[in-house]
Amino acid sequence: MIGFSGARADATVIIMTILAFVIATTVHEFCHAWSALMLGDDTAQRQGRITLNPVAHFDPIGFLGMMLIAVAGFGIGWGRPVPINPARLRGRQRGVALTALAGPASNVVLATLFVIPLRFGQADLPYAAEVFLNRMVFVNILLASFNLIPIPPLDGHKILTGILPDFWYPYLAPLERYGVLILLGLIMIGRIGQPILVSMYAPVYGLLTSLIAGPVPL
Repeated sequence: MIGFSGARADATVIIMTILAFVIATTVHEFCHAWSALMLGDDTAQRQGRITLNPVAHFDPIGFLGMMLIAVAGFGIGWGRPVPINPARLRGRQRGVALTALAGPASNVVLATLFVIPLRFGQADLPYAAEVFLNRMVFVNILLASFNLIPIPPLDGHKILTGILPDFWYPYLAPLERYGVLILLGLIMIGRIGQPILVSMYAPVYGLLTSLIAGPVPL
């Protein structure tokens, strides 16, 4: 899931942003499914989710949200959530935390990989290719950062409940009833939601793009 409030973009940036969303979301959901299988839960595997085929992770409403972000610079989008059975995961809540972490971690890895061709081949890249690489870095860091916010149904909430002592679980679990409303409120009120996102992704994005010669437009 990803939300953002920002500036409008030209046609090339819009197309490349949508493509970056599809790739980033596909890898994100694949890693959730794969990590669950590695921890003993084959629920996602039985539903055909351990694949890099974007169709398996496609959510029509979530995709429309991604298009809105790409076109208008504002919105919330998501891929089809990966089904996980905590009772079948080794470590139960710890297993849930590891499975949740796999998605954002995969996006950080992708962003890092896409910095490399920008760093060593930027001068020779066509405009569309350079925009695509920039969007891949930006979207993956944004996707990872947004999902690490500890509000349900985001990955950050699952990670938090998994790493904190069991004492805290009864207090954090009820948030799942109100998490979506809180999340939508943060996204709709751009003055609140955007600074939260910026404060999370800006340090990592700045670190990665510092490896690139010259400015990298957002």
